[in-house]
Amino acid sequence: MADIAKDTAASAPRSVYLNDYQPPVWLVEETTLNFELDPDNTLVTNRMQVCRNPASSETTADLVLHGTEIELRRLSIDGVEISPDRYRFEGEQLLINGIPDRATVEVETLIHPRSNTALEGLYVSSSMFCTQCEAEGFRRITFFPDRPDVMSRYTVTLIANRQQYPMLLSNGNPVDRGELPNGKHWVTWHDPFPKPSYLFALVAGDLSCQEDRFITRSGREVKLQIYVEHENRQKCDHALASLKQAMQWDEETFGREYDLDIFMIVAVNDFNMGAMENKGLNIFNSSCVLASPETATDADYYNIQSIIGHEYFHNWSGNRVTCRDWFQLSLKEGFTVFRDQEFSADLNSRPVKRIADVNVLRSYQFAQDASPMAHPVRPDAYMEISNFYTVTVYNKGAEVVRMIHKLLGAEGFRKGCDLYFERHDGQAVTTEDFVRAMEDAQGIDLGQFRLWYSQAGTPVITVTDEYDAARQRYTLTLSQACPPTPGQPTKEPFHIPLDTALLDAEGMALPMQLEGAAKRGTDHLMLELREPRQQFIFTGVTTKPTASLLREFSAPVKVQMARSDAELAFLFAHDPDPFNRWDAGQSLAVNVLLKLIEDVQQNRPLSLADSVSAAFRTTLVDPELDAALIAQALTLPSEAYLADQCTKVDVDAIHIAREFMISTLAEHLYDDFLHAHQSLSHDRAYRFDAHDMAQRSLKNLSLAYLLETGTREARGLCSRQLEQSRNMTDTLAALSALVHHDWPERTMWLERFYGKWHGDDQVVEKWLSIRAASRLPDTLQQVQKLLTHPAFRLTNPNKVRALIGRFCQGNPVRFHAADGSGYAFLSEQVLELDKINPQIAARLVSTLSRWKRYDDVRKELMKTELERIRATPGLSKDVFEIVSKSLDAE
Repeated sequence: MADIAKDTAASAPRSVYLNDYQPPVWLVEETTLNFELDPDNTLVTNRMQVCRNPASSETTADLVLHGTEIELRRLSIDGVEISPDRYRFEGEQLLINGIPDRATVEVETLIHPRSNTALEGLYVSSSMFCTQCEAEGFRRITFFPDRPDVMSRYTVTLIANRQQYPMLLSNGNPVDRGELPNGKHWVTWHDPFPKPSYLFALVAGDLSCQEDRFITRSGREVKLQIYVEHENRQKCDHALASLKQAMQWDEETFGREYDLDIFMIVAVNDFNMGAMENKGLNIFNSSCVLASPETATDADYYNIQSIIGHEYFHNWSGNRVTCRDWFQLSLKEGFTVFRDQEFSADLNSRPVKRIADVNVLRSYQFAQDASPMAHPVRPDAYMEISNFYTVTVYNKGAEVVRMIHKLLGAEGFRKGCDLYFERHDGQAVTTEDFVRAMEDAQGIDLGQFRLWYSQAGTPVITVTDEYDAARQRYTLTLSQACPPTPGQPTKEPFHIPLDTALLDAEGMALPMQLEGAAKRGTDHLMLELREPRQQFIFTGVTTKPTASLLREFSAPVKVQMARSDAELAFLFAHDPDPFNRWDAGQSLAVNVLLKLIEDVQQNRPLSLADSVSAAFRTTLVDPELDAALIAQALTLPSEAYLADQCTKVDVDAIHIAREFMISTLAEHLYDDFLHAHQSLSHDRAYRFDAHDMAQRSLKNLSLAYLLETGTREARGLCSRQLEQSRNMTDTLAALSALVHHDWPERTMWLERFYGKWHGDDQVVEKWLSIRAASRLPDTLQQVQKLLTHPAFRLTNPNKVRALIGRFCQGNPVRFHAADGSGYAFLSEQVLELDKINPQIAARLVSTLSRWKRYDDVRKELMKTELERIRATPGLSKDVFEIVSKSLDAE
């Protein structure tokens, strides 16, 4: 028997719909897997104890097993091999008829890990075996009901050559091991907790193990292990410390204790995602684990801490309670992103974390909401689920959870979480179950709030205000609307929490009393906007206030309120809410930049008002402000964000205007930036803490501004920092600023950097990334040359993201060159990658999804490349879905 299951979706892509969900007809109570590991031919024996699902109304249906790109060698029922007339293939499905209500089904398959460049299922990375099974990778290993609502207990035996693969790891706890002839050995693992197939994992290789332990609040000892390649053994300390911080934080904040005897992390060089929360055996992209001061930046340290936390928190919000179907993906991801955001905020600077999270939302998620790829937090259809691991599902999903937290309060939210985990432990559930637990715990109605899960788009709130001095009444009138999105031309009003304060002329919060409300004297109120138009009247307001709206960004919305530059400057200087203070500065900068963009388009001379420079200087020299907040405030809105503020994107005008403002501020505030850089330059050992990170962020931002002047002094400071730096944060910041300038030392420092670090993959990825981000005119040509450089490998997702992804998605002025060369380059890379790794190809091609927002010339050039891609025979459904939606959007 040698039937091969093939992926036929590319030739006939079809959509899967939420409304078509049916409970599984068959359940798998126990799964016993045996792997005879070989890079070229791995034999997998899968014995399943199956039974009919009493929750299903089907009583005669076939057993449906999923499988793709695997070879069926043997199939038996209750120990008897069955004949081919008992089964048939339909696309990715193996259908078996005549199964008793309870049976043992055994399937033997042959797979080829070394040739698996899609990096889904079981594959080889460097010299180790590893897996990635979310969302539908398990079907590349064996035939199985590969859907998240089929949860089974797994026992796994791994057999391999001892010398090549001394470490044999899987989910759960190790229960047995032994030796075999011919230099082989075996280890058996058992996971006592039922899990869906997407959480299965195995790793086999010659790895170094860094070990620690954690004592849970109930007194159990948990062994902590991080496995890495031997040369990276010294880069695990931060990841281990972050893991222990996450375990303690989850116990203290959510009451969640770890449940196995061992928790393992494995660092893998070839990985499509950041990390994967497989039960007890997390598999991580190496870039999200490895860190030392010499090779990792502050951002790396911060991200590692956050991602370690995120994957650990999934043990409860994703593993113990998982999602019923993939439409519910945000049930685990949105909730867990919220949890990791709170973890990072508690351990570091809460205002800086909030600003960073909102920047991601506004720059990427709002853009997705305004694109042909817009979808609700809980999508209602997909062709390829891998395309829905998006900023909407993750980041907007986290904001939806955050709004529930705002509405219930910290104590009420914790009660809701406790009830959710207690009620649904060991189950596969829905976002509806999550919201209902919150309602039941607090006795509230979140019926209207559920629209956040089912409606796509970014709501826009229009605000007007009126002050009646004689009656001491202040009125806020709020109106909400949400633009049409694909498949949703009209929207119902959302339930929107708006944290609001009223400030006096000194920036102090006034006591707030809503007309008709019992609660008195608070300095801020959570207004709840539910209607298309609503008025909020405040009484006893003795002076005309300035409204501070959407404090801490209490809802993922856009607020439109006519504010003068003077009013924004006041909020920039005085708003006691750190987020709103930063946001006022960003709004002021946007106003200035939009006027400059118009001046560029009209060929008018460019100028920057002294008052703008003065407002920025006030922030820069404010001794009371945290250095990290100053750095955030002085970072201008990105070109991508500015593009979203324009009806028609003028790439060149946006770039010219932003560069002009940066260079003018650099000239006007040169002495202040110089003082900041010099006063914050310290020759001391690297520490990862909020204070030192803040100082480095402002120091390095100051250097970037100084370099824009091109003075000999600034260039000397940059070279001196590169020569004397004792950490990668300062080194990379100086090199990243220098790479934009066509000066002789640029080439020298780039070559010196690569010469020093060419043997470290994570650092080489940084080198590729900064080269791709350069705004110099020949950047595309340099990127094309780097495709054949020894540092680059098209089969490695990190290298692709660093070079191709950074150029196409992070360098708008060069990618959107008027001759269309950037678009042609992208389509060539997408078509080549689609043959190797469709997931990565699909993420790249989404860059073209908003083609209709550009000028007529660029629009046609982008459309031509999209049509070229769609017309290519054998296109994966991953890429087909993105391209088709982009072209077919109205």
